[in-house]
Amino acid sequence: MIEFLIGKKLGMTQIFQEDGRAEQVTVLELGPCTVVQVKNHEKDKYSAVQLGYDQRDSEKGVSKPMLGHFKKYGVKPHRLLQEFPLMSESEELKPGSVVSLKDMPEAEKVTVTGISKGKGFQGVVRRYGFRGGRKTHGSKFHRAPGSIGASAWPSRVIKGKRMPGRMGTDRVTIKGLKVIKRDPEKNILAVRGSVPGHNGSYIVVKFA
Repeated sequence: MIEFLIGKKLGMTQIFQEDGRAEQVTVLELGPCTVVQVKNHEKDKYSAVQLGYDQRDSEKGVSKPMLGHFKKYGVKPHRLLQEFPLMSESEELKPGSVVSLKDMPEAEKVTVTGISKGKGFQGVVRRYGFRGGRKTHGSKFHRAPGSIGASAWPSRVIKGKRMPGRMGTDRVTIKGLKVIKRDPEKNILAVRGSVPGHNGSYIVVKFA
């Protein structure tokens, strides 16, 4: 049985409950995903399923190795290909079969994984919330990180020192997001709160 599904983040909105409360939710479009390859213990030493999402209209832009992989299993090229573990092997999962929200177990809470928004190169105030120096005139120390050295010993900058650098575009997983609305016919799932990534970005949902 598979517990994972690939999808897209559509955006945020609010849903009114029966008691009048407004729930801030993120709307996700999950699937349909195509089974590209099924791995088993006999041949591959472990059980897993390879899912493809966002089918391409043509073979343009697909590398020859990946194109050969798709043709080997008789599946059209997809933009995203990801492998997930199988709790138990199923005869229903075959290359070319489709997995959608209808096939996922009913769950009150889900785990969502995505790539966070990129912020570019940022300083320590924006990146880590440093206080910075005085804002008064003549200070000459406002948003700088300050001293980073370690004196005569060990005469180097310690690994992991919080300094300016690239911010965002990290793989982020949020656990325990409550499912507010589920529409298997439209492959729509609404979860409470925010989900990493920009609108239209790929996400992976685990139903557990």
